[in-house]
Formats: sequence, structure tokens, C-alpha cells
Amino acid sequence: MNRFQTDVAIVGGGMVGATLACLLRDSGLAVTLLEQQPPQSFAPGQPHDLRVSAISPASRRILESAGAWAGIAAMRSCPYRRMRVWEQRAFGDALFDAADAGSDALGWIVENPVTQLALWQVLEREERISLCAPVAIKQIHYAGDGSTLHLDNGDQIHCSLLVGADGARSRVREAMGIGVNAREYRQQALIAYVATTAAQQDMTWQRFLPQGPQALLPLTGPHASLVWYERPQEVKRLLALDGDAFIDELQQRFPPELGEVKALLGRASFPLRRQHALRYAQAGGVVIGDAAHTIHPLAGQGVNIGLLDAAVLAELLCCAQRDGRDIAGQAVLAGYEARRRPHNLLMMSAMELFYRGFGSEQPLLKGVRNLGLALAQHSGPLKQHAVRFAMGLAGDLPDAAKAG
Repeated sequence: MNRFQTDVAIVGGGMVGATLACLLRDSGLAVTLLEQQPPQSFAPGQPHDLRVSAISPASRRILESAGAWAGIAAMRSCPYRRMRVWEQRAFGDALFDAADAGSDALGWIVENPVTQLALWQVLEREERISLCAPVAIKQIHYAGDGSTLHLDNGDQIHCSLLVGADGARSRVREAMGIGVNAREYRQQALIAYVATTAAQQDMTWQRFLPQGPQALLPLTGPHASLVWYERPQEVKRLLALDGDAFIDELQQRFPPELGEVKALLGRASFPLRRQHALRYAQAGGVVIGDAAHTIHPLAGQGVNIGLLDAAVLAELLCCAQRDGRDIAGQAVLAGYEARRRPHNLLMMSAMELFYRGFGSEQPLLKGVRNLGLALAQHSGPLKQHAVRFAMGLAGDLPDAAKAG
């Protein structure tokens, strides 16, 4: 059995945890990142992964600060310049264009494994970052003055600051005794990876229906990721269809903007859950990303607010280390929560409003929401604000997310 000491132990080496580790690479802190499943290698011709994220310009800057964007660009990403939102059988139709914000792109659709791999490629070059992977944690002993991780190989890691980046079912959050507010949505998300007759698109779109939205996220080449929100029993039925029957359903029930689907290349589903930790931090421990919050994926903001968590926490830890303050002290970690909780709560509330507002068939509410879309389309200042919101450029941004 070996015992190791580190300043910061990050449990979870996905996109958010790995970003935090990268942003701490020049902090002077000893950082250990623990992950059960390290990313796999990438081959240019491999199929697209079903797991994709819409990376905002603010998130791209964070990934640039982390040293990972060049690696992502060398692998695969798809920029989108326009975003269309509309409702079936209604006059509300809003089209947002990056040009309205003087930008080249509203965002980039990137496969999650590509982002994670690019981050790990940075970490593998850093001497002060210790990568423990693949590894399983048997026990977590949390304490405000230092925590200990007991690994399945018998090793022990003692840290001053324990960071939970280990997802919605966070063991770190549980070890810290932090509860959550949670609710299940009456929908599931069905993800389909398809090949289309259309060339690569530069627009994401989302159409709202009473039973749930339908969305298209463009991928490189004549490929797209379709997101179909439906009732659980309907998702179960759709998943049971063979490929040809499923494509027929897509062509019948998705709007003409989808174009012709040539092939179904993959599909999966997942339940939808809103969850918010009662606290983000206490002495000696902190949670970030999905360990702190999960939101409805309507606008694809989950990974973006997680990366902002990582950037804000890294900024505060670097400042504390430089100034000789306790990085694991309540004062530093309370600053992280004070900056991130209001922003995350606002985003979660906005997604809840969309979910409830567009899921209602009440005539008055339908009129209000379609008027809102129409106003967004024709009001210059409102539209510019909506574009900046979609690009992740509103609110209290960390330095890593700001334009240089």
C-alpha cells in the first residue's frame, strides 16, 4: 500500500474535472485527477459519438485557456452560425445569427469524448498533474481539514481540497453530506445519429411540440444528431423499431427542415432530471458540474455551465495560492459558490420556464410564448441579448472565458 499527498484531488476526469485540472496546471499546486475510464484514442474516420455538446464561445475560450482547443480542432468539431426556434402551427419563429453579435459562430457541436481526450492530452504533458486512471475509489473519508481517498489497488491519497466532478450521482457530494433538490421530468430524450442527403448544415434548430421538442445538431459532413423529447412509453416504442421503421417515423414526424435521412447510425435514450445541490462547498470540499447541478438539456447548456464552474473555481484557487491563503478554507470556497450558484440557478429556472411554457396547450400561454418568439425575432436589442445569452457571454464571467 502506498500513501500519497496532494493539494487538490479531483474525482472525475470527464470534461469538467479535466478542465479544472488543466486550468490549475500553472498554479503551483499539486493536483491529482482520478477517473475510472480514461478517454480512448481518436481516428479521423471513426463514427461520431452519440454524446455531443454545444460548446459556446465562452466555453471555447475556457478550453483555449486550458490548452485543449487546438487538440479539439485537430480532431473534429462542427461550427454553427445560426439557430432557429419555432413552434408547430404557430406564428412564432425566431432565427438567431452569429452576425448579430459580430461573431463567426454561435457555437460548436463537439463530441464529448473528443473534448475529454483533448484535455487529457494536455494533462499528460504536465508534471504537476498526476493522473490516476483507470482507478476505482473504494471509500472516501471527507474532513474539513483534509480528506483521504482509498483506492481499489490499496493506495491512499490524502488531499487538502477534495473536488467532486463525478457526475449527478456524486460520491464526493454524498461523502460531504450534501443533499439535493431533485425532480424527474415527464419526458425522456431519444438521441439519434443519422446520415442525411443534405450537406453539412451551419444551423441548429429546435421545434416545440406539446409532447416535447425536436432538435437537430449538425455534425461534420452529411451527418446530424437528432434529439427527440417524448413520453417514456413512446421513447420505449421508438427504440424497439427496426432501423427502417425508425427512419420512417423520423421522416413523418420531424419537420421538412430535416431533409431526407439516408441511414440510422446509432440511437440511445436517457431520462431527464433536474437536480441542484443544497450547497456547492464547505471547508475542504467542493462540487462542480453535474455533481452540483443537472438541468433540462433544452438549450444544451449543461456542459457550458459546468465549464464555467471549473473556470471560476480555478481562478479563485490560483489567486488564493498566489496570495498565501488556504485554498481549502471556507472563505475561498464560499466565494466560488457565491459566484456560481446565482448564475446556475438562473439558467436552471430559464430551462424550467421553457419546459413548462412550451409544454402547455393553454391558449393564453401559447399566445404569450409565440409573441415572445416574434418579438425576439424583430426586436434588435432583445435579439442581441438572446444571442449573447446563447453564446454564454452574459453574466459574471471568469477571466478564462473572456476575450483576450
